[in-house]
Amino acid sequence: MTQQLPDPTVSAEALHGAVAAIRHEIARVVVGQDAFVDRVLVALLTGNHALIEGVPGLAKTLTVSTLASAIECTFSRIQFTPDLLPADVTGTLIFNPRDGEFSVRRGPIFANVVLADEINRAPAKVQSALLEAMQERQVTIGGDSLPLPKPFLVLATQNPIEQEGTYPLPEAQLDRFMLKILVHYPSREEERAILAQSLDGLVEEIRPVVSVADVAALQVATRRVEVNDRLREYIVRLVEASRDPARYQMASLAPLIEYGASPRAAVFLARGAQAYAFLHGRTYITPDDVKALAPDVFRHRVVITYEAEAQGITAEEIVTRLLEGVGIP
Repeated sequence: MTQQLPDPTVSAEALHGAVAAIRHEIARVVVGQDAFVDRVLVALLTGNHALIEGVPGLAKTLTVSTLASAIECTFSRIQFTPDLLPADVTGTLIFNPRDGEFSVRRGPIFANVVLADEINRAPAKVQSALLEAMQERQVTIGGDSLPLPKPFLVLATQNPIEQEGTYPLPEAQLDRFMLKILVHYPSREEERAILAQSLDGLVEEIRPVVSVADVAALQVATRRVEVNDRLREYIVRLVEASRDPARYQMASLAPLIEYGASPRAAVFLARGAQAYAFLHGRTYITPDDVKALAPDVFRHRVVITYEAEAQGITAEEIVTRLLEGVGIP
């Protein structure tokens, strides 16, 4: 039975109870991966999209589908392949010979939660069709603009170790994802729990615990989390340092950065910090919230130079050095 939270002014206790209920349902199926689950929930609470990267078998698809099952919403999974067409994602017009008219057949993009599995396996036209829908929150079919449902969340996965037959997303398209989440191997204890779950048949059926209206209330509550002037300045400084590190006494980073984070990064970092604070039961953000989300917001926006690649320095390392070098005002 879902918890009813139709009123955005509902008590903070009920709102946090709804988040706890989602967490509990996911934990019944997904072992560990707490950082990954937190960031998927950040995307949900802010109404933004996330790119999920990790080797096969780390429960990326399972986590997303479990999240959708814990919410009383529509869910679709699109398996991206090289022969996929834009119409396979967005939909198309179908001619009915009986009445001589065209009708719209909506594609799988018309769902509250969309799992774009292995997005980098589809050609550029398909990726563009998906990303346009993500940005505009609507799809144009036969000259008519059709709005996508609310909430609308795209969680795209990609495999970092297999590049043959893939079409990497350009930086301009990567920038539309709020977060790029890296999924890591489980710990030894978690691995044993996964094995026990599989061998002993402990997998349970997930039930919806919140409704679409509840998600809307949670998103409203997230936007109310306070971001004071001091932390707003800190976020701006981090973004600025990614473009001009010498200004913050990090001149050694300048030859390693081709392009810094976009203005969208500042907005996403602030929104993400609000959601992260809300997940931890606070009505205000702290510098630790900003630091926790900064790698996920920056890692796909900071473009490194050939010099950095030659030295084996990654964007992840550069973001870590930026966080170490930029002081809190």
